[in-house]
Amino acid sequence: MNATHTVDPVLAEAVDLARTTLLQEVPADQVGEHLGAHGEQEGVLTHVFASTHPGYVGWQWAVTVARPPGQEHVTVDEVVLLPGAEAIVAPAWVPYKERLQPGDLSPGDLLPVDDDDPRLVPTYLVGEDLGEVDRAQVKGVAADLGLGRTRVLSTEGVDLAAERWYSGDGGPESPLAKSAPQQCWSCGFLVRLGGPLSRVFGVCANGNANDDGRVVSYDHGCGAHSEVKLARKQQPAPVPEHAFDSTAVDFERF
Repeated sequence: MNATHTVDPVLAEAVDLARTTLLQEVPADQVGEHLGAHGEQEGVLTHVFASTHPGYVGWQWAVTVARPPGQEHVTVDEVVLLPGAEAIVAPAWVPYKERLQPGDLSPGDLLPVDDDDPRLVPTYLVGEDLGEVDRAQVKGVAADLGLGRTRVLSTEGVDLAAERWYSGDGGPESPLAKSAPQQCWSCGFLVRLGGPLSRVFGVCANGNANDDGRVVSYDHGCGAHSEVKLARKQQPAPVPEHAFDSTAVDFERF
């Protein structure tokens, strides 16, 4: 018996009451042995029973009993099924925005961006905190100044994009890059990006490459590099010249 509080001996002895109450709620073939008890607070204790339900392996039935100060009568507060240390439970909930992957959006789907998304900052306040500034006023100022875009990437947004791209299929660790004869920085099909990302990334413009139209790092690479050459053993065998049979007689049909 594991007690975190002073255990009331009367509550500790109320195992039969706890089991009887549990069996009023649960079939007997789903209740196993008594595993122990632990104090919740003064005058409150929980008895734990093993669950033998085939769908809840490793779970435990918890029956909480209580006895007010000065009272001899023990009452049952609640009966619940709780996961044990080795219970199979559902994974932690992940918000849908964090579960979305590239390609998940279908035509017509909308994915709104929060006003306080840390990846974006107002166009004319890059790197500064808006605080309590009215967001409608921000949009109005951006329109008046002819800035076009109300928000642009923040420093954090740039860093997150760089980390995602560099560790993805367009980075140096992809199987395609590791088997490439040369890297993208020396390829004539590389279109360099602008801004801070231009120091590491460009866009592939080779229509025959797997990465055509995609962002790639300068140390990425593929077999469609503009300067790649085939070794002699890799070149296709030359096609022999046509052979003419000069021993046969050709007849013309009139």
